[in-house]
Amino acid sequence: MQAKAVAKTVRIAPRKVRLVVDLIRGKDVGEAIAILKNTHRSASPVVEKVLNSAVANAEHNYEMDTDNLVVSEAYVNEGVTLKRFRPRAQGRASQINKRTSHITVVVTEKKEG
Repeated sequence: MQAKAVAKTVRIAPRKVRLVVDLIRGKDVGEAIAILKNTHRSASPVVEKVLNSAVANAEHNYEMDTDNLVVSEAYVNEGVTLKRFRPRAQGRASQINKRTSHITVVVTEKKEG
């Protein structure tokens, strides 16, 4: 059984969020939360929120034991890109892409044995 949580259109570039998500993949939930609390990156609180949501889904919807949960999958997909323009020299304009992320965290119960 697995429980998942998704945060869509988070205003942080996927490349920056992947650095944080890579730290918690495969870890126990308690350890993953501790890692996120001590990681000084802008994506850490957002990923922690998604992880807590996945744990709550596991506990509430599937009656899993929260002490035995492991982060089985954690990945980041690219969301919509907001396109903005910045004025440049000689009347030109250059495009700025403000990227967004879809963050997915899946937790499963640890195998006994």
